Amino acid sequence: MLAAEGLVELLPNRGSVAVQLSEADVRHTFEVMAGLEDLSGELAAQRVTDAELNEIKALHFEMMAAYTRRDLSAYYQVNAAIHRSFNAAAKNPVLTATYNQVNARLQALRFRSNQDGDKWQRAVDEHIAMVQALEARDPVALRQVLMQHLDNKRNVVIEQLRSSRQTISASPEDASLSDTPFQKEGKAP
Repeated sequence: MLAAEGLVELLPNRGSVAVQLSEADVRHTFEVMAGLEDLSGELAAQRVTDAELNEIKALHFEMMAAYTRRDLSAYYQVNAAIHRSFNAAAKNPVLTATYNQVNARLQALRFRSNQDGDKWQRAVDEHIAMVQALEARDPVALRQVLMQHLDNKRNVVIEQLRSSRQTISASPEDASLSDTPFQKEGKAP
């Protein structure tokens, strides 16, 4: 299953290894994910029920509490639930299946993108705008804020990737690893 989702590579007679995402892989995957998030947001704004909207707002308040506590792990879990809820509110099973598959490649990378205080604050501000656009049932506004949100996430992850590579290449004992692609877990080898 993990191999089918592109998370591990099966090696004959050797087992499996976690897939390493290059900068191009990250950029391409975020481009697809941004399109899926945009469409999810647009459809959700048109199709969300009052009960779904109330649940998303409740999740948003939970996420804000985690942010206030600076509990990145709890924040991320609720954040991911909010994004899944937008997708579910779109009520398109093909979109949901595709979203889940592509999102699996980005989970760890998205988590790491909030480890900088200013970038985390920007993500919170974007989430506030998302909830406002959904509450207004404004598909154009929600699509735009989701696009910006994913663009910002992509830029942060690529910046982290480049920084990680520079750190590796600057370390004499690890100089041979300077061309190693970014691992899916978001850690330099």
